[in-house]
Amino acid sequence: MTQGQQAELAAKAYLQRQGLHFIAQNVRYPFGEIDLVMRAGEYWVFVEVKYRARQHYGGALNALSQAQIARIRRAASHYLQLHDIDAPCRFDLIAFDADEVQWLVDAF
Repeated sequence: MTQGQQAELAAKAYLQRQGLHFIAQNVRYPFGEIDLVMRAGEYWVFVEVKYRARQHYGGALNALSQAQIARIRRAASHYLQLHDIDAPCRFDLIAFDADEVQWLVDAF
């Protein structure tokens, strides 16, 4: 298992401990991927997980580009349409820098 896969499993467990409900993992479309789909009350939460072993170049929090954000938003829109979901949603970021975890709610 890669460090990225381990980070996704750790993020899933972390968010479940915070009260979110797991729906899906690694939802892939030709134009984008969603690491985790969770529910928080009425909200559908699309989670991007970033892992960096070192703090070089700003660490995990700064590893998300505008192009990646656009792909995640497009994938989430497709997911909502495909599953006929008409509910509020948000985009969260879980960032792992070595052993530290940061959860940004409504990150983008």
